[in-house]
Amino acid sequence: MAFEQFRVQLAMLLDEIARNPADAHEMQETLRERLAEMEALGLQPPDDLVGLEQYLERDLDRAARGRRLAEEPSEEPEA
Repeated sequence: MAFEQFRVQLAMLLDEIARNPADAHEMQETLRERLAEMEALGLQPPDDLVGLEQYLERDLDRAARGRRLAEEPSEEPEA
């Protein structure tokens, strides 16, 4: 796949992320796959997209930790 095709696919993916932020995890996985494909073909992934993937990873981890904390039972005794 040519570099230009990757650019088009990635641009479409970024548009989708902007339109549907609730699907960020699925789209982050797709972004990770596209970047890995580029590397496998010897293409240099754009630094900004690598940074975006890392940001999404941290953001999704932070959200998952928040959900886990919210789901943990309270340690306070019930009256």
